Amino acid sequence: MTAVQTVQLDELDASLIELLAEEPRIGVLECSRRLQVARGTVQARLDKLVARGVIAGFGPQVVPAAIGFTVTSFITLEISQRHGHDRVTAHLAAIPEVLEAHTITGSSDLLCRIVARSNTDLQRVIDQIVSYEGIARASTLIALAEQIPYRVLPLVRSAVPVD
Repeated sequence: MTAVQTVQLDELDASLIELLAEEPRIGVLECSRRLQVARGTVQARLDKLVARGVIAGFGPQVVPAAIGFTVTSFITLEISQRHGHDRVTAHLAAIPEVLEAHTITGSSDLLCRIVARSNTDLQRVIDQIVSYEGIARASTLIALAEQIPYRVLPLVRSAVPVD
């Protein structure tokens, strides 16, 4: 994992990020019009935010439930230390229902968010995950309802210094 460079955001950066989050298909020219700054300024800020890793992508945000994956679960995994994280992670990356995986502290080694089409299908996904010999133990929690969806805009706003 590479070190992340800390970037100090200002009001224009935050406003640009908010505008792009609200309207991802908006163009640079329209951003400049709405933010009341030059097109070149918007393009330079956008390039800087991308280059420094603040903005990681512009792709569509897909809702798994909308394409049939209505069950969301979180699974913690204890891995056999002789197999290591890299090989287990490669196994998990090959399973489409594994949306993300994080190395964690505590009694487990990895935390994954997974989706499935049903509870029965969830069992299939879990069986596929734990079939790898490098995984010693798994514990699964089924999400009943999403109370706060993944979000970063409040964080972006809080990162702007108050004058």
